Amino acid sequence: MRNRKRCAPDPFDGLLLVDKPSDWTSSDVVVKVRNFFKFSKVGHGGTLDPMATGLLVLLIGKGTKLSDRIMGGDKVYEGVLRLGVTTSTQDADGEILEEKDASHITREQIEALIAERYMGDIEQIPPMVSAIKKDGVPLYKMARKGQEIEREPRRIHVYEFEVLSFDNPLVTFRVKSTKGTYVRTLAHDIGNDLGVGGSLDALRRTASGPLTIDKANSLDEILACDRESIGEKMIHLTDLIS
Repeated sequence: MRNRKRCAPDPFDGLLLVDKPSDWTSSDVVVKVRNFFKFSKVGHGGTLDPMATGLLVLLIGKGTKLSDRIMGGDKVYEGVLRLGVTTSTQDADGEILEEKDASHITREQIEALIAERYMGDIEQIPPMVSAIKKDGVPLYKMARKGQEIEREPRRIHVYEFEVLSFDNPLVTFRVKSTKGTYVRTLAHDIGNDLGVGGSLDALRRTASGPLTIDKANSLDEILACDRESIGEKMIHLTDLIS
């Protein structure tokens, strides 16, 4: 009977918390880190749009087995809603479809609306620029071709939704919600409910489950490491399951 060769445990199994810069896709970061450090396997625990910054959880080696656990956690975001501007993608990267005067909108109106309609369990229709698939095709690929299809609303739960500041037409906010929440759609829907339209001007993820942005490193800091020192910035699998 042939003896099977046992592989030595990989010292890089675990998580690497990255403060993703804007204009990078989540996949860009995965590929860069994997190739730079010659890791055998790298994934991520929840996509951030290219415009967005903040916490991107990279799953290294056997850490990729934690994908469902990481992606299933509640998320915290800080963002900026621009009132009076409706775009094709519900955010600042899209084509402007309509502009309306929002100078009459007050902070009190916004906070009252959030308290009444955007707390607890709510129904949300995913945007066309999402990775949800229809007949095996991601919606964002259909959107690029100018196609739009009917989408079923999805239930999410909003735990906290706080207006941090209001400098009309910009609403800076913080929201904590379940996985699968489209913050751009929250911005779009709130603008519509206020009668002036709205779009997401900026977004930053600050937490994913128990993982927080203060434990993350910038991409520049990570790429300044070598293969040996990068291990000091990781959360190792042994620490996660102990």
